[in-house]
Amino acid sequence: MTSVGKRSVEAAKVLAPPINMESVHMKIEEKISLTCGRDGGLQNMELHGMIMLHISDEKFARIRLHVENEDKRGVQLQTHPNVDKKLFTTESQIGLKNPEKSFPINSDVGVLKWRLQTTEESFIPLTINCWPSESGNSCDVNIEYELQEESLELNDVIITIPLPSGVGTPVIGEIDGEYRHDSRRNLLEWCLPVIDAKNKSGSLEFSIAGQPNDFFPVQVSFISKKNYCNIQVTKVTQVDGNSPVRFSTETTFLVDKYEIL
Repeated sequence: MTSVGKRSVEAAKVLAPPINMESVHMKIEEKISLTCGRDGGLQNMELHGMIMLHISDEKFARIRLHVENEDKRGVQLQTHPNVDKKLFTTESQIGLKNPEKSFPINSDVGVLKWRLQTTEESFIPLTINCWPSESGNSCDVNIEYELQEESLELNDVIITIPLPSGVGTPVIGEIDGEYRHDSRRNLLEWCLPVIDAKNKSGSLEFSIAGQPNDFFPVQVSFISKKNYCNIQVTKVTQVDGNSPVRFSTETTFLVDKYEIL
């Protein structure tokens, strides 16, 4: 995992409040890997998601999960081999092929995974536009972000811009959010606590000695408690009698790699 990805995982631990876990608990996790060109164009975007089921009370081990899939982007879904694929395809329910059997107790079981791979630019959740312009011996750098997927709320966003070494401190002009200059690693970190529909775009301007190529690749990390593909478990029921079961869910969407080359 990249250092950016590691930081996202660490941020997840800080961000996530303690979950009040029910006897039936689900973790929904998505990770994105994205590479864009500096002049526009999505080179590749790949997203992997999974639902992990954790049951801590054996009286709830024979259950079905009711899944709502509102994805419109052509995500590919795959159920675990022990899951009844026909039940999932026809009823959008996750249950074991043999309904007499129980799900394992006290372990995380992956029951559904999905994958989205695309070069469709409109699918980029957060666009980054970085424009370095030479001005005498220095460079004026304008960088802006825009949230394209307005249903998302991105937390602890860090946009990392490499700087040339040995040329001093960048002179910051206008900025939305805050910044950190890491002189040891020659990085400028643009820090935004929240990017959402109310705060969907912002910009940063700075100047420093250098050439346009010095300011790439730009890297992005974030953490979100809303998933990108909008796949949710809406209900859990017992196999016998179809009675509803209380359940809890924690959702995490984070970055594996997100760079503008």
